[in-house]
Amino acid sequence: MNLSEKLQERYGKSHLSYSSLKQALGDMAQFDRYMKGEVKYKSDALDFGTLYDMLLFEREQAFEKYIVMSDSQVLSRLSDKARNSKKPSMTSEYKAVVASMKTEALEEGKTIVSSDDWQMANDMIDRLATCGLLDTYLAGDYQVGFLEELNGVQVKGFLDCLGNGFISDSKSARSAEKFRYAVRDFSYDIQAYIYTKVFGIKDFYWVVQEKTYPYLPALVKCTDETLFTGEMKFNDAVNRIRQFLREDYDPVKDYLQYEV
Repeated sequence: MNLSEKLQERYGKSHLSYSSLKQALGDMAQFDRYMKGEVKYKSDALDFGTLYDMLLFEREQAFEKYIVMSDSQVLSRLSDKARNSKKPSMTSEYKAVVASMKTEALEEGKTIVSSDDWQMANDMIDRLATCGLLDTYLAGDYQVGFLEELNGVQVKGFLDCLGNGFISDSKSARSAEKFRYAVRDFSYDIQAYIYTKVFGIKDFYWVVQEKTYPYLPALVKCTDETLFTGEMKFNDAVNRIRQFLREDYDPVKDYLQYEV
């Protein structure tokens, strides 16, 4: 069986993604858990990134998905005692009301978002418009999906923006200047390699924006060297997955080997 057939047999899907390939560069036992759907990542940063991207690329859907929760809405549901306390947001009643509102939203198929996060995401997008990046390097077709064969492997993913002769990916970050290190640490170079190869477009950019006021943006061009690094990581991950899918392979005995 080829790799796609082995993946299909074990996990019920024949493709790999950037996320699964990134997992394969580390602990293969963790890769196995990820492919089985046992690994769920959740954090405030990821939640905000999802909100930011949806307002940026799928704005109408954002208004359908999210319910903006203001402090005044929560306070209106509190008892007089809780509302008049020194710090209402620290009371158990306040937290219970927030939890109840989130449950109500989920029952409607929606997600609660704070008014502060909603406003910040919109302010960040306004800054992108003001500096010109929104109408240039974030102009094109949004959320373009693909399922293609690359180097004999089925890969699946979504582009943030397919522009005229370029591909761009939106990232929010603590520091626009230090994003260069995140490319390495989070293996964004694998993403860049996959996207440019699948679509036959060489020019790849990250549009990075800081999450603290005044929301400094940056246009980061992916170099040939970074694409080459992404290719090497892609091939290394695929080779590790091929080895892992052998019948006699024990992931618990796996360990990393590298030089620095």
